[in-house]
Amino acid sequence: MNVAKITISLDQALLDQIDRLVKLNIYPNRSQAVQAAIVEKIARFDRTRLARECAKLDPTAEQAMADEGLTTEVATWPEY
Repeated sequence: MNVAKITISLDQALLDQIDRLVKLNIYPNRSQAVQAAIVEKIARFDRTRLARECAKLDPTAEQAMADEGLTTEVATWPEY
């Protein structure tokens, strides 16, 4: 994996929590702990993107478009 070094600033309390996770051997080092947190946050953000985009829609307008399309299609359905 190609990695890049960066410098970040963290609150001391947060750094203490990261160090505790490293000490408990949950992560091998600080870098891995921070990287795992970032990966998890991005994955969570991606999973909720659809919900955020849907929240922007106007339910009344969406229902009107759905009803409009349905009435057009119903007229062309064959009788059984």
